[in-house]
Amino acid sequence: MMIQQDPLVLFMPSGRRGRFPRGTLVIEAARALGVYVESVCGGRGICGRCQIEVAEGIFAKHKITSAADHLSPWSAKEERYAAKRGLKPGRRLSCSTTIEGDLVIDLPSDMAVNAAVVRKAVDTRDFPRDPAIRLLYVEVVEPDMHAPLGDLDRIFAALERDWGISAPIVDPEILPHVQKTLRDGAWKVTCAIAQDRDDERSRLMGLYPGLKNEAYGIAVDIGSTTIALHLSSLLSGATIASAGTPNPQIRFGEDLMSRVSYVMMNPGGRPEMTKAVREAIQRLVEEVATETNVDTTDIMDCVFVGNPIMHHLFLGIDPTELGQAPFALAVSGALAVPASDLDLGLHPAARAYLLPCIAGHVGADAGAVTLSEGPHRQDETMLVVDVGTNAEIVLGNRQRLLAASSPTGPAFEGAEISSGQRAAPGAIERVRIDPETLEPRFKIIGVDSWSDAAEFAEAARYVGVTGICGSGIIEVIAEMFLAGIVTEDGIIDGSLAARSSRIVPEGRTFAYVLHEMPGRTISILQTDVRAIQLAKAALYAGIKLLIDKFGAAGESSTIDRIALAGAFGSFIEPKYAMVLGLVPDCNVEKCGSVGNAAGAGARMALLNRSYRREIEAVVKRIQKVETALEPAFQDHFVAAMAFPNKRDAYPELVKVQRLPNRDSEGRPIRRSDDAEGNAPRRRRSGRPPR
Repeated sequence: MMIQQDPLVLFMPSGRRGRFPRGTLVIEAARALGVYVESVCGGRGICGRCQIEVAEGIFAKHKITSAADHLSPWSAKEERYAAKRGLKPGRRLSCSTTIEGDLVIDLPSDMAVNAAVVRKAVDTRDFPRDPAIRLLYVEVVEPDMHAPLGDLDRIFAALERDWGISAPIVDPEILPHVQKTLRDGAWKVTCAIAQDRDDERSRLMGLYPGLKNEAYGIAVDIGSTTIALHLSSLLSGATIASAGTPNPQIRFGEDLMSRVSYVMMNPGGRPEMTKAVREAIQRLVEEVATETNVDTTDIMDCVFVGNPIMHHLFLGIDPTELGQAPFALAVSGALAVPASDLDLGLHPAARAYLLPCIAGHVGADAGAVTLSEGPHRQDETMLVVDVGTNAEIVLGNRQRLLAASSPTGPAFEGAEISSGQRAAPGAIERVRIDPETLEPRFKIIGVDSWSDAAEFAEAARYVGVTGICGSGIIEVIAEMFLAGIVTEDGIIDGSLAARSSRIVPEGRTFAYVLHEMPGRTISILQTDVRAIQLAKAALYAGIKLLIDKFGAAGESSTIDRIALAGAFGSFIEPKYAMVLGLVPDCNVEKCGSVGNAAGAGARMALLNRSYRREIEAVVKRIQKVETALEPAFQDHFVAAMAFPNKRDAYPELVKVQRLPNRDSEGRPIRRSDDAEGNAPRRRRSGRPPR
């Protein structure tokens, strides 16, 4: 007789999951998994802070078929709350709803107090300004009985006289308002003129009475995990507001292939995801407009970047072909489409510009990063890595450029890690381990002091210590390796349990206890170390393939500079990226974060038309390396599973950080390196003396 399993419940966006008996309150299941759900009223169903949504459909990756009727029927508490306060369609109260079947549960971002921190800050660099939209003031000759020229033709004459613009195309919506606008402005008007390319006719997209001295544009980076939007003045070039939000598509799948799978297995999957991302962007537009008191109809231009799957879903294109070889794009070149077709609520005649995609899994975001960091403008060989659920890699200089992608998965962002979470207040983001005592200290997001400081407990009282985010995972595993807790092959050394109570048995393996608190322990499990090994090995193998191809063409394989881009890359300390072997050896001072370079590239394209032409030309020069088809990928992957790497030397890194089992030149020490044939004695720590 087959025993029926308890329902499987997955909470998004944290990715935490577990099985619970039927009849378990959803809020109790969330808390059992360490998922924060607020309930001010103590479960009485009157505060409404514990709202949830069910993501319906087949989630193949998680082996879950989720449906709204897998929750208990509408309760009396919910009826009362909805009647008094209102509940959005599809929302339920987790304190009043029980689990009756397999579920994927989404925690709405507007309900989260400890909401994810969208760490895609605006790049503040100044760019030369030459936007596609200009505001041109003209004084128009009044009509005369002896010169029966139409009012619009009078405007054309003034534009040609004052600005050298001849007979622009006119958006039809303007025509009914021309005469009233001229008279309201006493024959003085401002024309909004759009011209993306010098070889195309300019377009009259707006007409305003008198002098109008401001117009705006948005630059949007649609990441698979987060969406970041920046509102800029098209006249001054200044960014006046920024906003971000977790990508709501996360509930359909943590990684890109899961989202493609969702589209394939659910007939309405593509429209659902397109609607979700457009609505999220629309909310961001309204947020920045409200913050700055800007009328959304004054937003006249917009630029979007994203990886190919995000690009296609945003445009309403089925991404199924990107889920299988040969990973064919529906469109790869730059696009300019009416913003109104994307349901964004901007100026009615605004157009959206999308940067070109490089190849099947190297998208417009990688193009924007390339534009921002400019390896094609340099003599040095530069490696640019946009670290995310799908890492995108560009290598080269002004002579040659190569690009690849590596499916690193969501481990770097805290998902698939036992105590992992997204970057939010309370998440551990920095870790140091004493190599003698093996005792840790750490920092959490939202608190400035380290955990061993006297003021930490009081400062952390309100946010708590809730889990560990991506940068914290990188640092704790690197520190465990340097302290000897983790071996080169990624094994937590159980023999150290005799030396420290932090090393504890965990099934047939061992774990490292990072932090204990009532009711919950944050530990690094052997499975966590393995998840990071797999992710970093995929990334490094992709990088190594590009280096091989670069060297095979006669170019030097030496990396002069490394730029870590993306929200996650921005918070990795370069030394730790090398210690783990995420990136190859390089002068540590020439390896660093470049912030949200994709967003910076989008801003460049927004504020200067010439950058659009530049990246369109550069993308045609980039050689794409398809990692899945390269025979050497597996060999590089296996070597990269070790910390930092089984084969490759790190001579620059050992100048600033001693490494276990490495000589003074950063080369791996092997048994055969010992003159007497004995294995070299294992150093207890790879740290320099303190």
